[in-house]
Amino acid sequence: MKALVLGAGGFIGNHLVSRLKAEGYTVYGIDLKKPEFSESECDLFVVGDLRDMGFCKKHITAQFDEVYQLAADMGGAGYLFTGENDFNVMHNSALINLNVSQLVIEHRIKKLFYSSSACVYAKQNQADPQNPYCKEDSAYPADPDSEYGWEKLFSERLWLSAHRNYHVQVRIARFHNVYGPGGVFSNGKEKAPAALCRKVAEAPNGGEIDVWGTGEQTRSFLYISDCLDGIRSLMNSDFTGPVNIGSEERISLNEFARLIISLSGKTLSIKQVDGPIGVNGRSSHNSLARETMNWEPKVSLAEGITTTYQWIQQQVQIPVS
Repeated sequence: MKALVLGAGGFIGNHLVSRLKAEGYTVYGIDLKKPEFSESECDLFVVGDLRDMGFCKKHITAQFDEVYQLAADMGGAGYLFTGENDFNVMHNSALINLNVSQLVIEHRIKKLFYSSSACVYAKQNQADPQNPYCKEDSAYPADPDSEYGWEKLFSERLWLSAHRNYHVQVRIARFHNVYGPGGVFSNGKEKAPAALCRKVAEAPNGGEIDVWGTGEQTRSFLYISDCLDGIRSLMNSDFTGPVNIGSEERISLNEFARLIISLSGKTLSIKQVDGPIGVNGRSSHNSLARETMNWEPKVSLAEGITTTYQWIQQQVQIPVS
């Protein structure tokens, strides 16, 4: 089996390449850049821009049995919720999906995985931090809290149309805050787990760390190995989706910060500061995942964030050359 991973230089994409190689696949990867923290295990890694249809035509060909479309312009709250990157987020990601879908259809590639996001869910269903409602069928009437969410909804519909009209075997997953070792933690696109781990690792004992907003906003976080299990379970199922791939273990950001502080062995205080926060509450709803692909997470937040904190702690101690 030969797979093409788009976004192979990113956090999830790089881990997915390793998983597919371990399963015996021949894997090609494409991204704007190679992985930052490890060597890619791709049999061939091509650096290039999927917004360029000429480039896409050279590299997305009929040789592939499966395509994993994870390429997107994205980041954490500091990137997605300020409003400063809205056009790029929508234009870049939509253009990638338009190009890729045309070629997947043209070359009759057998199966495609598309990574959507929990950001598609309506903000009014996530106003109560203790009772967010993110069941798959609640995405409509649509009212995402960011342009990133709107673009993901558009691209879901694009791929579902490819499935209906051209019989592409599409599989769509809505990821909920995937984290783990190997992800960015300091470039402005980092998500909450990496950002909090970095802040704690860099803080002197007796100091403080910033948490955006009141810190009472809640999220669930999914460890990378569970995400990969979910992707593979969905691809091996007969279910098109969309389906949530996330954790139901919800925690407030203040509680999450305190958990990471406890792992560090430091005494640190939390300072609430203004910043983009997104919705007040978000957590995965996994009944459909259990029903359709017999999947649910195995790694607890405490276990996963311990491994992640240790990795980020090591990274921030590496001197800059």
